[in-house]
Amino acid sequence: MPNSATSSNRKTPSKTTYLAWADDTELVSLVLDLEATNSTNLYSQYTIGLHAWFLDQVRQINPTLSAYLHDSESEKPFSISALEGQLFPTGKQLQLQANQIYRWQINAISQPVVKFLSEWLIQPPTTLKLRDAVLQIKQISIIHPPTTYNHLLQSSTGNHKNINLSFVSPTSFRRKGHHFPLPVPVNLFHSYLRRWNDFSGISIEPEAFLEWIDENVIIHKYRLESVKVAAGKRGSVTGFTGAISLGLSQSALTNIEFTQLFYALVQLAPYCGTGHKTTFGLGQTCLNWVEPESNTPVEVVNNQLPKRIEELTAIFTAQRKRIGGERTEKIATTWATILARREMGESLQTISEDLEMPYTTVKTYVKLARRMLVQHESPSQE
Repeated sequence: MPNSATSSNRKTPSKTTYLAWADDTELVSLVLDLEATNSTNLYSQYTIGLHAWFLDQVRQINPTLSAYLHDSESEKPFSISALEGQLFPTGKQLQLQANQIYRWQINAISQPVVKFLSEWLIQPPTTLKLRDAVLQIKQISIIHPPTTYNHLLQSSTGNHKNINLSFVSPTSFRRKGHHFPLPVPVNLFHSYLRRWNDFSGISIEPEAFLEWIDENVIIHKYRLESVKVAAGKRGSVTGFTGAISLGLSQSALTNIEFTQLFYALVQLAPYCGTGHKTTFGLGQTCLNWVEPESNTPVEVVNNQLPKRIEELTAIFTAQRKRIGGERTEKIATTWATILARREMGESLQTISEDLEMPYTTVKTYVKLARRMLVQHESPSQE
């Protein structure tokens, strides 16, 4: 697959000790300490590059697994975070600071992906490249311990405490074909249960459990911020960041099976993330209370692209409906994404690689999108 985040020589990072876990492990989370070799601009949608870099690492060891992770329409058995560290706005981009450490998390939630990570850690690469930005891999460590789904279930017995969930990256759900940017308990636990049923081997009938969630989960407090973000390869997402405190009603505790599953799914959340597009850095979740930050300089830069995509999508959708175009919404979103990224200064070659589209197609779409934008701005010229 085209890859804007190319890999490098496979040598063990000097500060990384050999990490290992039991053969039956089904879940584990790693954190990579990355050091920027120099101060370099970083495009706002760099999580696409992190996603591509990870899949390329899988491809080098297990091409079949890589193809499944890339093409499968089912739940993805991994998630990643964005970079955590000092990113500074510079124009329409972000800037990595030389000699600064950035942390990046990789979460595996199925045995095949965990097995890949154990093989990969024997001789991991020394650098991670995101276009012009080179990051030295200084250390790799475990952030959420190796475990199994059955262990999560068994260890949740008798745990009846209130819990906190913090959404440290923008989080959203899909509901009736639209984004749903609220952590309603049914949406939260439906999100976790889908992963549980796909990868645990302990299948739970969703309808009865989610009805129990709807009737018995109590929201004690919350602190949320709405945010719009460009996530994945096309379009923008309306989501939220912040924290929520939840508990169960007294009557809920009489259903021991569902109570046990409730707390097991809470423990699953930091591994699998919440909502959709978790393989592009959305929905990263932790189990302590973290206050959301709003209107930071980095957030202002990150908001420019999704706002422009949304604006252009609305224009192209309205015009295509007027002329009777087919597949209106999908094409409008694609055109909007390509043109907005081009306006942000990204090359057509980079955009075509990220979207996995032929260069000539991207070039044609930019021309058509610009023509339609001119028609919108100057209707008398139609």
